[in-house]
Amino acid sequence: MIRSLYSASSTLPLPVTTAPRAPTVFAAANYSPTWGKKALLGALTGAISFNLVFSSPFSFASQPPSLQPQQLPPGPELCQEEEEEEDNQSYVEPPASNEEIVTEAWEIVNDSFLETGGRRRWTRETWAQKKEDILSSRIGSRSKAHSIITKMLASLGDPYTRFLSPPEFAKMARYDITGIGINLREVPDESGEVKVKVLGLLLDGPAHNAGVRQGDEVLAVNGEDVRGKSAFEVSSLLQGPNETSVNIKVKHGSCGPVQTFEVQRQNVARTPVFYRLEQVNNGTTNVGYMRLKEFNALARKDLVIAMKRLQDMGASYFILDLRENLGGLVQEGIEIAKLFLDEGETVTYTVGRDSQYQNTIVSDAAPLVQAPLIVLVNSKTASASEIVASALHDNCKAVLVGERTFGKGLIQSVFELHDGSGIVVTVGKYVTPKHMDINGNGIEPDYQSFPAWSDVTRHLSQCSMNRQG
Repeated sequence: MIRSLYSASSTLPLPVTTAPRAPTVFAAANYSPTWGKKALLGALTGAISFNLVFSSPFSFASQPPSLQPQQLPPGPELCQEEEEEEDNQSYVEPPASNEEIVTEAWEIVNDSFLETGGRRRWTRETWAQKKEDILSSRIGSRSKAHSIITKMLASLGDPYTRFLSPPEFAKMARYDITGIGINLREVPDESGEVKVKVLGLLLDGPAHNAGVRQGDEVLAVNGEDVRGKSAFEVSSLLQGPNETSVNIKVKHGSCGPVQTFEVQRQNVARTPVFYRLEQVNNGTTNVGYMRLKEFNALARKDLVIAMKRLQDMGASYFILDLRENLGGLVQEGIEIAKLFLDEGETVTYTVGRDSQYQNTIVSDAAPLVQAPLIVLVNSKTASASEIVASALHDNCKAVLVGERTFGKGLIQSVFELHDGSGIVVTVGKYVTPKHMDINGNGIEPDYQSFPAWSDVTRHLSQCSMNRQG
């Protein structure tokens, strides 16, 4: 088996990286000439796993240690489906040729690439001709194949679509923000019941070494039944302090044994939230100020704590400071936006050639805070931050104050090629609730300087009236 890919979103045209310096999840998949066609999961589908969606320009830094498999008594005899899977896993693929590696990269772009620059450099016809030209002669070395892929991707004119050498890809494979190296997805069964399954996992990561396998259904976390919970909720239960353990109960396949594994977390995310209570208008008004530095695995949880504490302290207005926030985990941004939105209101739309990137994300609960809100933005407010800012602005929940935002609203997926190298490909983009393309445009604030709170209240009231009218 080889590792597959994950959906990602980056802020600058440099290597895809993530602010919390936490591991990334990869899936295992059997090789075929077109195995890399599909992203491991839709970047923003209803079955999204927030572990895989990124949007910041920071660098990776750590290697999770291997864990010894937990010794468990053998389960009942596996069904035919699982026996076939084991037979497939024992098969060893022959090494791929240089031409096959180049063809893999070509096919991924052909099936998934979304041109967003408006220059129309890419068409199926010109891309097909490029393949014919490249493969018209023998590719004599692996380094030559990598050079061809690099030039082939550069011809697309997209600074985010690029080649990753095997060392670069291996370095990226060390990261996963759940802390145990798995990617979860909600999968409906024949009866329509939704189950949370392991769609992918980091090979030699903590969960994999403990015995968790791709396709396992997650039944419980630390003894808590998770049936009926979303993939995001289950992923949140798996999080915890670095080097602590979590018990995960899984069912192997559709008819395999049920087993419980103890897995050691390797999560190193730190709180990105700073908050304080400020008094304005000669001490007559309490304002809760919240600074969010990045969207890491702790962002939503810690922001909820901050808001509740500020409310208890008497805050009647709120400020969410997203200045200099270059992004992070996009799903964390989506979940944070939902904290302020009414049920059914749109957080964001995604657009892509593949149907898995064509989605409408809506809030599914009542807002945690309904007080007037100011969101501070500047030219370094990017990606996940822009999703939050536009969602709150377009739904009349906040006024934006500061400078036009950066303008990064693209979705990248990272695909591993058969020789351990990889490519990052732009596969989709984010669109605001008012159907504005974030990428390349940014978001214009309502005010450049700090308004009076009476103006904020009046602005939001007028916005709501215009929406209803």
